Amino acid sequence: MATGKKKLGDWGEELALKFYEEKGFEFVAKNWRRRFAEIDLIIKKENNLVFVEVKTRTKKLFGGGELAVDYRKRQKLFGAVELFMQENAEYINYCPRLDVLVVELFTLRPNFVLFENIGLDE
Repeated sequence: MATGKKKLGDWGEELALKFYEEKGFEFVAKNWRRRFAEIDLIIKKENNLVFVEVKTRTKKLFGGGELAVDYRKRQKLFGAVELFMQENAEYINYCPRLDVLVVELFTLRPNFVLFENIGLDE
């Protein structure tokens, strides 16, 4: 049985996918997991392969969702990107990129805050 937090996260990921599809991206994978790694959303456009960490928020009590993607979390994400690229040779010629997309559900219309091509030192 899914918890409220899990359902909220799933909804945010669906909204995130629609956000990127409206920008011309194509779906590759969702909730790609390995033992110590997980990527919420993987999409592609032209020769770019984008790995997206989605943070869904209903309140801004403790700051934006991007604050949850600290240095340690970014290290795990970069490791997951590397592992995905190693396991999926069909994407060898793609340029990988890591985005954080915050889905804010403070009103009836979702607001999207995109942090594109983040690095370890962001």
